[in-house]
Amino acid sequence: MKTIGELKLETDVPVVITDQQGFITYINDCFTSIFGWSEAEITGQMITIIIPMGFHDPHHLGFSRFLSTHKSTILNHPLQLKAITKDGREIASEHLLMAEQEQGQWFFAATLRPL
Repeated sequence: MKTIGELKLETDVPVVITDQQGFITYINDCFTSIFGWSEAEITGQMITIIIPMGFHDPHHLGFSRFLSTHKSTILNHPLQLKAITKDGREIASEHLLMAEQEQGQWFFAATLRPL
């Protein structure tokens, strides 16, 4: 397990963490192995780089709503979604999204267990 603040994350599944602006701040080795992105290539990129184009608008809406209200219906519930690999393939995966606030800033983490 890796601990990011109070978030305890499995390391045997792909993990990605973003800041509250949606910039990727961390990926684990399992993410690199399955999705093909190196840490240097993806750190600092917007999370939408791994979200299929058709889900960009719903993602932005939900992200903005959460930052305004601090309420969510999708956090801590497994979701079957897709994520984009470096070579453009879509991988179906079970996403578990978590959020934590530290010193007034939100951080978001997701595990992306391939299906």
